Amino acid sequence: MILDSFLVLGASTSWPFIVLALGILFIVLAIGVFRFHAFVALILAAILVGVLASSLPGDDTGNHVINAIELSMIEFGVTAGKIAWVIGVAAIIGVCLMESGAADRIVRGLVRTLGEKRAGWAMMIAAFFLSIPVFFDTVFFLIIPLAQALAFRLGKRYVFFVMCVCAGGAITHGLVPPTPGPLVMIETLELDLGFAMIMGILLGLPVAAFGIWLARRMDDKLKLELRESPMVKIADLESIVSKDDKELPSFFMSILPVVLPVFLIALWSSVKAFGSGEPSTLNSVIEVLGNKNMAMALGTLIAIYLMASQRKMKMGPLWKEMEPAIAVAGTIILITSAGGAFGAMIRHAGVGDAVKAATEGTGFSFLLLAWIIAAVMKVAQGSGTVSMITTSGIMAAIMGIGGGGEMMVLPYHPVYIFAVIAFGSQVGSWMNDSGFWVVCKLSGFTETETLKTWTVMLAALGVVGLIEVLIVSTILPMA
Repeated sequence: MILDSFLVLGASTSWPFIVLALGILFIVLAIGVFRFHAFVALILAAILVGVLASSLPGDDTGNHVINAIELSMIEFGVTAGKIAWVIGVAAIIGVCLMESGAADRIVRGLVRTLGEKRAGWAMMIAAFFLSIPVFFDTVFFLIIPLAQALAFRLGKRYVFFVMCVCAGGAITHGLVPPTPGPLVMIETLELDLGFAMIMGILLGLPVAAFGIWLARRMDDKLKLELRESPMVKIADLESIVSKDDKELPSFFMSILPVVLPVFLIALWSSVKAFGSGEPSTLNSVIEVLGNKNMAMALGTLIAIYLMASQRKMKMGPLWKEMEPAIAVAGTIILITSAGGAFGAMIRHAGVGDAVKAATEGTGFSFLLLAWIIAAVMKVAQGSGTVSMITTSGIMAAIMGIGGGGEMMVLPYHPVYIFAVIAFGSQVGSWMNDSGFWVVCKLSGFTETETLKTWTVMLAALGVVGLIEVLIVSTILPMA
């Protein structure tokens, strides 16, 4: 009886908006208030949207509720099949970079090349590129002792160095795969992976550079002294500063596991975009090596070799040390795949068509809409990854992507939608965001100081990123 009432309501043109609102409200309450695990909350939200939808593919052959459950699980599996391997091996690369000393070597090499006067740039660039295969909290964990050591050596600029790490790491965490948020967005929006990676880097670097300027202003204003953290005590910083480079791998080998996959994926994207189109042996080889799964596998092999050779480990103990990271990757895969299922069910529920019809002829910017949805989702429930995958699912439905129907023609390339979602998901990091507590506890900042630094930094990066995309998409629409 209740279901019949819902189906009657489904005839209303406003019902898809109600379904969307209820789905988002459920996620916010489940994660933010009732503290459900994000994986469970997103799967239940996907099923809820399916049940409330007026119709779903396959309804003519069975029970609507059962169809909503089964379709949600199918979409969950589809997303997992696209992203599971890449996220898993990225976690392995992260462990190997940390345990082999490669991450330390990258930061030292950049500081030495740029000089201590530009050490903030070195911190930002290191965090920026290390966050490509590694989660933000891992990157912060890796680099914060080096930021503390630099502040110890110079006797000043502690806030500056910490915030430079935050600016670099946070940007690529949202803009450049294979971190989970951008990876799922690219699959959901059906973008070319290599092109999206390059655009993410190109759009991210200027915003991260702005972060350096803002970090300097914060340091001048707050003037906070060097703090101890649970990881590093001030008495230990001298040993970090004086550690011999000979104990670490070469700079080239250290950065290769990060750079090689990006290069190979981008190379194949370039061949597809600008090649002659004629089949050849070389193109076939590039296609295989530039496949995201193969490219990440090659980077992983190099990273494993680095760790094994530096620590002189056999395969058994080496893989044992990777088990915690693989377990974390498994959790991330569950969350991102559940988010993909939610986005797909939003599309199946007809939300995209309803939003498209409501906004047609109004002149409202979809770039601004995507940014607002991502920012609201981030503030409400705390997770940037959940914000990205939920918002990309909503925008894909609006744009008609993946539905088998007619896709909306935008006056700019869809990669700009991807970018504004990433920037919107930066805004509003506070006590409900795990990243807030990572920065707070590992830097030794108080909660108030973290709000004045980390929270303000990410909000500013999100706003500047939006402005940048609005300008670039107008000048270079690539439509």
